[in-house]
This record gives sequence, structure tokens and C-alpha cells, in this order.
Amino acid sequence: MKRIAFAFVAMGLLFLGTSCKDKASSKVVAENVETASERDEVSKKLPVMSFDKAEHDFGTIIQGTPQETVFTFTNTGDAPLIITDARSSCGCTVPQYPKNTPIAPGETGELLVKFNGSGKSQVTKTVTVTANTEKGSELLRIKAFVTPKDQAPAGPVK
Repeated sequence: MKRIAFAFVAMGLLFLGTSCKDKASSKVVAENVETASERDEVSKKLPVMSFDKAEHDFGTIIQGTPQETVFTFTNTGDAPLIITDARSSCGCTVPQYPKNTPIAPGETGELLVKFNGSGKSQVTKTVTVTANTEKGSELLRIKAFVTPKDQAPAGPVK
């Protein structure tokens, strides 16, 4: 009895295996292939985020003195650029950016980075910008040499 059941199962699998192959090739629609090809070409077009600078040095600053700089970028790609997030490596640095605002190819935008002047000696902070680019994120840096208030020289610091 087991042999008979096994034979029926084997013949059924053989029949299903050959019939599925025949049906799959007959179901291919040329119009669907063209649509998929066009969709794939469009998906290859990506935005590229090109910054005027990747790092900004504030120089020597007095501790607790707020600083800010602007990172200008251009979309040098083939599709609209959308920044979804920008995060700093600590709470003393705050990025402001055009969140979820499409930036067309060839257009520019600005990312403002504010630093509260905390820390001691040489300080380096990073800002990670998340966007719909091929890499998915860009890394920017700010740095400064922070002098304690009680050791600040008389007059303005450059």
C-alpha cells in the first residue's frame, strides 16, 4: 500500500513540475516586461549631495560662547534630494535642515549647525545627514579649540 501511495505522489509531483514550467513561460506579457524595465531605469536615477565643505573650524573660542556655521550643498544628481534626518554626535551641537523638502537636481540648500561652545581644549563634533542618496548618509565635522573663561585673554578672541 505504501508503494502505491508513493508512486502516486511521485507521478503527481512530476506532473506538477512540468506543467508549471510550461505555464510560466506562456504567462510572460511583453507589456509588463517593458514597464518593469522603465521602472528599473527610473530607480537608477539618484540624488547626489555635494557640500561646499565637509568640515568647519571655528578656531579658538571662549568656553560657553555660541557658534554657528552653514554647510551649503547642491543636488548634483538626477533625482530630487530629500533629507530625512540630521543628528549630531552630542547635545551641544544642533543641526537645522530642510526636513523632507524635495531639492530638485541642480538646486542648493543649507544646513545650519549651532554649537554651544562647551568642552575644553580641542573639540570635534560630527553631524550625520541622512538622505535618499546612494550612500544614504553624509558626515560633516565642526571643530574648535575651547579656552576656559577664566583663562581667556583680554580683548576679542579670533
